[in-house]
Amino acid sequence: MGKYDDIIDLPHHVSERHPQMPAMDRAAQFSPFAALTGHRDMIAEAERLTEKKIELEEGEQQEIMIRLQILLGKIKEKPEAAVTYFVPDEKKSGGSYRTVCGAVIKVDGDKKQVVMENGTEIPMEDICKVFL
Repeated sequence: MGKYDDIIDLPHHVSERHPQMPAMDRAAQFSPFAALTGHRDMIAEAERLTEKKIELEEGEQQEIMIRLQILLGKIKEKPEAAVTYFVPDEKKSGGSYRTVCGAVIKVDGDKKQVVMENGTEIPMEDICKVFL
């Protein structure tokens, strides 16, 4: 005779006072538990690479300024250009380089920025290349 032979065929007990828990709520009890909340995000952030900002030589800076002057001279025509610029990272040192292509609508010397038709505002100090 087995250890549970005396109770194995008894009907399942159903409480008269407490309603049965819905199956979805019961399943939630067995869902994975994240003991280290945010740990995976921290690892992903640590793995994310950033680049150092390239310091341009005097000749390269002058070339960029010449190209911006050309754009400024044609600003009423909304000249097309591709501008590569550095975007500082908000969470760690360094950043990344982005290139935006499109019409230039403003070269603002006061604010020292280039404004693209799509609304992108690019600080002149962060520009590393301008393609006309």
